[in-house]
Formats: sequence, C-alpha cells, structure tokens
Amino acid sequence: MNARTRSALAGRGLLVLFMVATLIPFVTILSTALQPQGSIPTGVSWPSDPQWHNFVDAFQVANLGPLLGSSLLIVLGVVPVALLFASLAGYGLAQLKVPFAGALFLVFVAGLTIPFESLITPLYYQMQELGLLNSRWAIILPLIALFMPFGVFWMRAHFQTVPVELSEAAALDGAGPWGAFRRIHLPLAVPALSSLAILLFLWTWNQFILAIVMVDDPLKRTMAGALGAFQGRYGTDIVLLSAGALLIMAPTIVVFLVFQRQFSQALLQGAVKG
Repeated sequence: MNARTRSALAGRGLLVLFMVATLIPFVTILSTALQPQGSIPTGVSWPSDPQWHNFVDAFQVANLGPLLGSSLLIVLGVVPVALLFASLAGYGLAQLKVPFAGALFLVFVAGLTIPFESLITPLYYQMQELGLLNSRWAIILPLIALFMPFGVFWMRAHFQTVPVELSEAAALDGAGPWGAFRRIHLPLAVPALSSLAILLFLWTWNQFILAIVMVDDPLKRTMAGALGAFQGRYGTDIVLLSAGALLIMAPTIVVFLVFQRQFSQALLQGAVKG
C-alpha cells in the first residue's frame, strides 16, 4: 500500500467519522420524538412502537401552519435586502476607489467580533422608540443590520478575485461603475450570492432569541420561536419538543441539500487560479 492510498483511506475514514458525529444528534432527536408522549427518554434507544403521530401533534400544538407563513415573510424581508446591500458594499470596497476603504472594511470586520446576545437589549429599546415592537419589522430590520458585517466580508472577498482588467475594459466601452457592476460583476457573483443567500436563509429561519424578545404575538415569530410552546409551567414535553425541532429543521435541511452544489462552488471559487 503506497502513501497515496494510505492518505486516501485516512481522509475517507475522517469523513466517515465526522459524518457519524454529525448524524448522532439527529438520530437521538428522532428516537426521542418517536417515544410515547409524556415519557422522559434517556440515551439513544429506538422505540418498539414508534409514535409517528407525534409529528402531527407537535405541528398542531405549536401552531406551525401560521408560523410557516410568518417565517417566509421574514425571510423574504431579510434575505433580498441583505444580499443587495452586501453586494453593493462589497463591490465598492473591492473594486472602487472608495476613500478610507481599508478603515471601513475594518469596521465591518469589528462587527463580526461583537456577540449577538450583547445587542439584544439596545435593539429592544431602539425598536421600542421606533414603535416597531410586536411586529415583524422588529425582527427584519435588526437581522439585516446584523448580517451586514459577514455579508460585506463575504462579497468583498469575491469581488477581489475578479480581475481588474474586466472593469477597465468596461470603462473603455463607456460603462460606469454601476453599469460594470450590473452587467459584469453581478453575473459573475451568482455563486457567491447563492451561497450567501443560503446562509442568510438558514440564520433567519433558525432565529430564536430575537423573535422571542421583540415579538409578543406567537403567530408573528419565526418557526424556531414556536419551541416555547412545548414548555409548560411545571415542565417540558421533551418528546413533542424533539418532534417540533425536527419539523422546524426540515426546511433548512432541504434547502441546503438542494443548493449544496452552489454552496460548494462558491467556497472553492478562487481557490485555484490558472
């Protein structure tokens, strides 16, 4: 067995190990979700009589139908706007001669270091002053702002890989900065935008803390905010909580599986240059 074969086997072994480590939590939650309601499962044990109706009961108890529509409205309010602002800012910092571009970029990078939880209290009072509490805008507007540091960082990294000669050629043809962005840079940024859209969708869909703090009406929250419906005054129904968590995770898993090729393409973009 040569060194290349041993390296390939070691790599595949690590992949299998990571895959098992990733699947164990899902198997644990699934086995818990299929236990009889009211029980307290311990460990990973597949039930002899799986209670598949627990998923229907969890859907009804948490009122996930209206929350599905609410989550979609929030996603549609956050993701397109965040993509637009991030792509414009990333293009300006990477391709245009913006004054103090380096300092502005450092400001965005500093935003990546701020813990999200530390901003909840000031955001609450800000939304209160604006009269937006208990509305979906109290979730949409903060999320757009909170996603900007990473979005700008992501898109700037992409636009820096685009050869400057393309912008120079567009300028010779009479295209201004906006024309070059719309006709040349934006089409080339489709993989980066697609992967960023997937990440923003996942983060918005799974948003829990902001939805709980900013919105009192349970039907105006994200689907992740429905997890509180399984917590009673004297205890928590672990079985229905697990079933509800799987229902909430299902759309994000489907989206990632459908668009995983675009996501991988964006991650590898610029890694190899000819």
